[in-house]
This record gives sequence, C-alpha cells and structure tokens, in this order.
Amino acid sequence: MERKNMKVNGILLRSSIVAALGGLLFGFDTAVISGTVDHLEKVFQVEGFWLGFTVASALIGTIFGAMFAGNPADRFGRRNTLFILALLYFVSALGSAFAWNWWSFIIFRFIGGLGVGGSSVVAPMYIAEISPAKLRGRLVAVVQFNIVLGILLAFLSNYIVAALVADAVEWRWMFGVEAVPAAAYFFLLFGNPLSPRWLVGQGKSDKARGVLESIGVDEGKSTEDELRDIQVSLERENMQEKEGFLTFKWEQGMNPKYAIPVMLAVLIAMFNQLSGINAVLYYAPNVFKLAGADRNASLLSSVGLGLTNLIFTMLAMLVIDRFGRKKLMLVGSIGYIISLAAVAVTFHMNGNFSAAAETATGVTTSSVIVLVSLAVFIASHAFGQGAVIWVFISEIFPNKVRAKGQSLGALTHWIMAAVISWTFPMFADTLGGTATFSFYGGMMVLQLLWVLFIMPETKDVPLEQIEQKLGIVSAEQTSSAASEPDELRA
Repeated sequence: MERKNMKVNGILLRSSIVAALGGLLFGFDTAVISGTVDHLEKVFQVEGFWLGFTVASALIGTIFGAMFAGNPADRFGRRNTLFILALLYFVSALGSAFAWNWWSFIIFRFIGGLGVGGSSVVAPMYIAEISPAKLRGRLVAVVQFNIVLGILLAFLSNYIVAALVADAVEWRWMFGVEAVPAAAYFFLLFGNPLSPRWLVGQGKSDKARGVLESIGVDEGKSTEDELRDIQVSLERENMQEKEGFLTFKWEQGMNPKYAIPVMLAVLIAMFNQLSGINAVLYYAPNVFKLAGADRNASLLSSVGLGLTNLIFTMLAMLVIDRFGRKKLMLVGSIGYIISLAAVAVTFHMNGNFSAAAETATGVTTSSVIVLVSLAVFIASHAFGQGAVIWVFISEIFPNKVRAKGQSLGALTHWIMAAVISWTFPMFADTLGGTATFSFYGGMMVLQLLWVLFIMPETKDVPLEQIEQKLGIVSAEQTSSAASEPDELRA
C-alpha cells in the first residue's frame, strides 16, 4: 500500500508539472518581447499608438484563445487541447523570428497569443480536475510557478542573446528560442492521462476510474466515492440544464445562478491587470531606461525582477493551501499599493518619462529606487494575484461549465492585458509616470476592498462542494441527488 501511494503521487505530480509547462511557454511568450521593443520600433518604424499595438498583438490573440479554448477542451478533452496549444507556440516562435515584414510579425505574434490565451484556460482547468482537494491549490499554482519561470527565462535569454548575437538580428533570436521548449512540451504531453471529470462527462466512467486509481482521490474517500461524487454533480447539472437552469452560452448570456462565480471570475481577472503588471513585464527595460538606466543595466534589472517573481511564487505555492487564497490576496494588495505609490512618487520627484530618458547614462538614484519599488511590486503580485488567480477561477465553476467559466475569466484577463499594454506607451508619453502608476495604485485600493468584503475562501473545499458554498445549488439539492446512487451508477 505504501508503494502504491508513492506511485500515485508520482503520476499526479508529473502530470501536473507537464501540463503546467504550458504556463512556462505562456510566461516566456509574454515577457520575451520586453527585450525587443527598441528593435521593433526601429525595424518596423512604429511608435506611440502603433508601437503599443505591435506589442499588444499577441495579447489580442490571447483574447480569442481564451474565448474559444473552452469548446475544444470540452469536445476533445483538456489534454488533447494542450497538444494544439503546443503547436501554436512552436509556429509563433519560428514565424516571429523569421518575420519578413510588419504584418507577418503581427500574424505570428497573434498565433502565439492564441496559445497563451488557450493555456491560461486549459492548463489550470486540467490540473484542477486531476487534483485532490488538499493538493489542488499547490498543484494548480504550479502553472503560475511555470509562468514566472518562463518570464525569468525570457528576461535571462534576452540578456544572453543581447551579449552574444549581433545587434541587428538579436531580436529574431530572442523570439526563435521559444521553439525549443514548445517542441519539448508537445512530446511530454503524451505521458499525461485524460481528465477523469472530462471522461465521466463523455460517458467513459471505466476509463475515469482507472485514471483516479492512478492519480489518487480526496482524503478519506475511495475511488468509487470520488467517481460517484463526480457522477452526482454532472447528473444534477444535466438535469438542471434540461430545465434551463444551467444555460452558459456566450450568445444567450449567463444564467442568474452563475451571477456569483461570474462576478468573482471577472473581477479577479480585471484587478489582475489593473495593477499594471503587464505594462511592467512588457516594458520593464524601457521603464528602467526612462528612469535613468542604460540598456545593459535595464536588461539586467529585468532579470532581477524575474528572479524576484520566481522566489515569491515559490513561497506562495508553499502556503496557498495552508493560509488560503484570501490571505495571500490581502498581503499582495497591500504590497501593490505601497510599491506603486513609491514608483509614482519617484517619477514625480524626478520629472516625467521624457525628462528621465535624457539622463539614461548608467545607473541613477531614481532608477535604483524604481528597481527596488518594482521588485516589491513583483513580489506582491507573485505572492498574491499571480499565485491565486488561476487557482481561484479553476475552482469556482461547476464541472459542467468549468471550461466555459475558465474561458470567461481568462478572456477578461486578456482583454484587460491588451488594453493595459496597448495604452501604456501613450499614457507614459502624455501623462507621465506619476499619473500612470498612481492610477494603477488606485485600482489596487479597490482590489483590497473587494478582497476584504466580497472574495470567498475556497481552500480545502472539494470542487463538487464549492458550487453549494457559492449558492449555485442548495444543500437539499445535493442531498437529493446523492440519494439516487443506483440510477447514477447505471
């Protein structure tokens, strides 16, 4: 029995880590462009609005990737959809590296965005569906760990490429490197099992039983108990769907029963980007340059931010199932407010972006203060929103509509990411650093209030019970459904 438990844990851990490698590509693709902004501006002759659009082209792809990933995930399975996403990353990496004009670059970055948006939906959903409740937070958070590891690797790769490759083509190498992990991800996925909850939904309970036996079940339950709970949940949702209670279609709008999880998913996704996190990740070297640092110092400072991100994500993963999602969000919100206020004050005391850019001759006092403040900002994000968002969204929707709910949250996240990344250069040029970072800080004050008074805690709650906790079904409905085991087993 002891040996069996070790085997189960190994399969579950390996499957979670491999699925979460979609997050590594997600993070790499998100951050790699930060080292190429200056080159893109010169090569494609873009600035201001069009520079923002060029940088945000991948994020426009993420919107569509997040919007439509739920359908293939439901139809073909979570794991099989991850294969498609791996191919999108591979094509985007090579296409962006060999882009022959601005339009071809935009198209290939858009394709990569489809992969990022799809990964943000499918990878956490897959891991949530194979994980026991006691481990779900930490295992889904592996996606976030891989996202920040990908960000760090992108910053580090950009720094190394800039040191080794000729200036004229370094931006092409920065994008092309991603093809290697994308290919590795594709082949590693062959060793992952299908989601047991998806299998039950497809009427393949025998295969689902085999998967559950290999990956383990919730503490205190047998494989049959876990399988029966999944069947009860899906049967109840099928009955309610026939009665019109579980309608969840983009064209028909959301059913009132989903008002709470929809509101929670949309708000946590909006606040995630209203912190300005993608503006910092996409334009980190430019922010440091505009605060007074030269190009080499700017790229190296970005590596420091990536390392900070990784360390605090690891800390959050260790405690997310012990402290809970809400406490991490509280700590992160306070850190956001303090760090963004410090950046805003620094730019106020040292002039606007343009004035600071004229002093970019090494490392200045203002650039050091900005670096420290942004390091606190990144740490706050990693420990709070970054660790919680994909875990939380993957938990709050019932089995029947989890794919569409995850898609909704990711869609909201990427729409906001595109807006923030697209508008940052314009706001930075016209309003200056003080107003821009003050706005982000004000949004984080609102997030703090949301966490304090609205956000529920979901740690240690089995997926099938969270819908009761959020008022989607009543305890009576759960008891009623559970009282018909013979019919459900048939």
